[in-house]
Amino acid sequence: MSDCPLCCPVGEEVLWETPQLRVIAVHDEANAPAFCRVIWREHIAEMSDLPPADRATLMDAVFRVETAMRQVLHPTKINLASLGNVVPHLHWHIIARFADDACFPAPVWAQAVRTHGTLPPDNWAQQVAALLNHSET
Repeated sequence: MSDCPLCCPVGEEVLWETPQLRVIAVHDEANAPAFCRVIWREHIAEMSDLPPADRATLMDAVFRVETAMRQVLHPTKINLASLGNVVPHLHWHIIARFADDACFPAPVWAQAVRTHGTLPPDNWAQQVAALLNHSET
């Protein structure tokens, strides 16, 4: 779809990709400095629109990203979210959370209650990418 920002990406930092999906680092969420997005390539709005095998492929990717982020970042918690209210293109948010992050324990889209304490290493996305690309071999 030509008006969908996930169908026509610009300037993404792609960490890992397959013919069905891509994983990107998200650097524009002020309250979430360690944030990845798993994006299904085909313009589909809902998980239930996918055949069961594709659902399994997508969720396997989400769990691989979660695992890699946990290994690299050692967060207090990982948040997984599939909303699609703003962009109705199937994608998952994988967000590392820390007890001293700006909104914890509320969602990262809530009003910040503090400045960030724990910040990820500058190269966290490259470390996650290395794990994702290594795990497929």
